[in-house]
This record gives sequence, C-alpha cells and structure tokens, in this order.
Amino acid sequence: MSAPLLKVESLTKHYPLARVFLKRTTPVVRAVDDVSFSVEAGETLCIVGESGCGKSTVARLLMRMLQPTSGRVMIEGTDIAALGSHALRAWRRRMQMVFQDPYSSLNPRLTAEQIVTEPVENFERLSRRQRKALAADLLRKVGMSSEMMDRLPSEFSGGQRQRLGIARALALEPSLLIADEAVSALDVSVQAQILNLLLDLQEQMGIAYVFISHDLTVVQHIGDRVAVMYLGRIVEIGPCEALFDNPVHPYTEALIAAAPVPDPTRVRLKAPVDGEVPSPVNPPSGCSFHPRCPLAIERCRIDVPPLMPMPDGRTVACHVRAPNAPAQLSFEDSLRTTFMAQF
Repeated sequence: MSAPLLKVESLTKHYPLARVFLKRTTPVVRAVDDVSFSVEAGETLCIVGESGCGKSTVARLLMRMLQPTSGRVMIEGTDIAALGSHALRAWRRRMQMVFQDPYSSLNPRLTAEQIVTEPVENFERLSRRQRKALAADLLRKVGMSSEMMDRLPSEFSGGQRQRLGIARALALEPSLLIADEAVSALDVSVQAQILNLLLDLQEQMGIAYVFISHDLTVVQHIGDRVAVMYLGRIVEIGPCEALFDNPVHPYTEALIAAAPVPDPTRVRLKAPVDGEVPSPVNPPSGCSFHPRCPLAIERCRIDVPPLMPMPDGRTVACHVRAPNAPAQLSFEDSLRTTFMAQF
C-alpha cells in the first residue's frame, strides 16, 4: 500500500504569553494540540469546527507559514516541518493555498497576468510570449477569459477574484491545495460556482484538497472525509456521508444539530450542548469537551481520550462512545448516559 500524499503526526502549535510575575511556568495558548491525520492523492479532507478551534492555524502549519512547536508534516514522505528555508523552497511547488479573502490576498498593483504567472517566475524565467500563453491557459482553467489579463483586482467581482486566486495556486501544478474558508466571503450562487470549479479541477488534475470551512452544507458538497476540531484537537474523523448520517462524538452531533435547515416546515433539533468554548490558555483537564458534554462521565474529567478506530472506518476521541470507553460505568454514570441518549 502506497504512503498517503500528506501525513500529519502529533502536530502542535503553542503561543507563549507574557510571563506572569512569581509564576515558574509561562502560560501558553494551545492553538493546535496533538493533531494527526492523512490525505490521499486526489482526496478532499474537510476540517470543520467553531471559530477559534485551530482550523486556520493547521492550514498555516501545513504550508510552513508557521513553525510548529512539535510534530511532523509529511509531504510525499518528506517531513517539511524539519526542512530549512532553502530545502523548503523546492517543496513549495507541491503545495499551494487559496485564502479566505479574495481581495486582500491579491496584490492590487499587479494585473491578472502578473498575479497568475508570478509563482512560476519565482522558479524559472519566462519569455513574454510564454507568460501570455501561461496566463491565458490558467484563466481558461478557472472559467475566465484571456481578455481579462490586463485588468487589476479592483476591476473584478468577488467570485472572479477568487477564481484568480485559484488560478495563481494552480500555476505550479501542485499535488496538494489548501483552501482556508475559500468560499465563505462569497454569495451563495457564487459559492456553488467555485465549489463546482474545484471539483472539476480535482477530476482533471488529480489534486488533493484540505478544505477548511465552518459551513457544513459546503462540506457535504465537496468533502470525501471530514475532521471535526474542538479547542485545538481533532475529536472525530470519518467519511463525509457516514459522519453526517450518524455522528458519534457528542460535539459532532451538536455541530450538525446547530446547522441551518433549508426547509421552513422541518423542525430543527436544539443543539444538545450549552455554555461557551473554554479558553485555550487554560483548557479543561481530560476531554476538553467534557464541561459542555451531556454524556460526560468521571473518566472524561481525568483522561484525554485518544482517537480510536471504529468499525465503520472512522476514528473518534470519546470515552463513552469509542471502543476505549470503560467496560463498566458507575451506576450514576450509567443512569446519566442512558437518560441523555433518549434526547
């Protein structure tokens, strides 16, 4: 069996805060904590979760825009987290990123032709004729006319700017594309166009996507597998259809229950959790979700649940519902679990 295109092992990013007087240890923000997953060639892995859960930090760690505190990021078997700047440069061709804001991510002083050909010219010298031909081909791939090559970003609509950002990312023919909230700033009709464009490009070029979003409807449309993050950790990973049809982790259930339902006659269930997300500076002991979890037992307050495989191929970090749950619960915990499962 061949190795996955992308393999992330125990990826961690902590931001130290100012040292507190008379305290021996420096407090840290645990933005990403022990995250592991893999992506096969041509596959789309979606990462979802509430704002502040660490999704965008993971994207920047994968691109080496941030240096990880610990962990490994393996691209085609090479740990890019350990590479120096010179060695990393060669790997930039294999991975590119599409950013959330299609305007601020583009240089307002460059034309469309300059924007989409600039990545290539960082690696090789192009003649004027080659630049024109390359720009025309890239714009055609994303559904834009070559007549737009001389326009500035301010002369494009939001959807066209995002297409331009995708064309720029495709210029180096990467094997991995990371899209960080790539459609969240667009109108719904334009979102559908961009998502269908990404699916068509994936079919034509065999690109793998790490697609980060908070919109579960978008994730259902584009994802092959979904990783659910909470407070810097992954709590569930599984095939998209199985995860939405039968979520295992209580937090995944809460996300799906809270999603808007596009049917005014259908009654939407109340999200089965209350309270706010804890601070990443001082996260709860044990399972970070236990203060809000209706199924929490004593073990959840003490032990951090590891990601454990389930029979249907997904992995879940939950002491109650994953295979590593205790065989015998206390009488009080058994009553609580049985009662809450009915709602």
